[in-house]
Amino acid sequence: MDLDVFVTAHRAEWDRLDQLLRRGGKLTGAEADELVALYQRTATHLSLIQSSAPDPMLTARLTQLVARARATVTGTRRSSWRDAVTFLTAGFPAAVYRSRHWWIPTAVLSLLLAAVIGWWIGTHPEVQSAIGAPAELREMTRPGGQYETYYSSNPAGSFAAQVWTNNARAAAMCLVLGAFLGIPVIGILFLNMLNVGVAIGLMSAAGRLDIMLGLLLPHGLLELTAVFVAAGTGLKLGWTVIDPGPTTRRAALAAQGRAAVGMAIGLALVLFLSGLIEGFVTPSGLPTWARITIGVAAELAFLAYVYVLGGRAARAGETGDLADADRTAELPTAA
Repeated sequence: MDLDVFVTAHRAEWDRLDQLLRRGGKLTGAEADELVALYQRTATHLSLIQSSAPDPMLTARLTQLVARARATVTGTRRSSWRDAVTFLTAGFPAAVYRSRHWWIPTAVLSLLLAAVIGWWIGTHPEVQSAIGAPAELREMTRPGGQYETYYSSNPAGSFAAQVWTNNARAAAMCLVLGAFLGIPVIGILFLNMLNVGVAIGLMSAAGRLDIMLGLLLPHGLLELTAVFVAAGTGLKLGWTVIDPGPTTRRAALAAQGRAAVGMAIGLALVLFLSGLIEGFVTPSGLPTWARITIGVAAELAFLAYVYVLGGRAARAGETGDLADADRTAELPTAA
């Protein structure tokens, strides 16, 4: 494409679009129709220039024109409480529901790995000795030892905030790093399951596995589920890089990435709840059965939330992506 000839042929249209945009809302009906037609035509011109004869200055000018025209045509919309309610009752649970084929296998395989690590450590004294000296292991696993006092080592409020921050960071890393073919996500999962497996193995070897489970289950059920959802979504994002499906890789990654950002916000709220349980329920003086019951109830409530609200929203077409009006415009391809 001869860029000079192209610019000469269409400069008048771009100038006319700029003129209409400067008039703002003072347009007649015919002028409004003309603005829409020029917007679509200029978007096509921008697409052709970007793909055939990229010129930085011309591209910048047309990009600005298209952005201003789109804002004028579609209008602007302020977020409201209705958006937050829609996100919490439809967008987020639907996104979790739609990614269940990724995070459920992730959860099963991760828990199996933690169980195998715990069994291996608990039944092999030589592995335990490689982890620490006998005196150190006794200090960790004895009544009132490090594993038990960990949950009450700080005031409940500050401990809950610290736990929430750490877990939210881990979940966000799984979501963001998933784009790197999912490899960092596998590493994050392995480290988490290794820590869980080591704790279970050492406490089992000390004959105090029931105490360990009584400390882990109240908050761990919901906390690990949130981590598994984040990891499964990150792995799905990584697979999108490899196999984008029927759309272009860019479009598929954009859609999956926008849904992942929403997932990060929703999972931060879930992890905030698990942090409250870990800070106030796990170290409390409640009987073990009562603490575990609270944890199981929180987990069942989350699963019901995902499968009832999320399943209903997903069947209605909700994907967890932004609404059409909030997405970046897709440039027309027809001249």
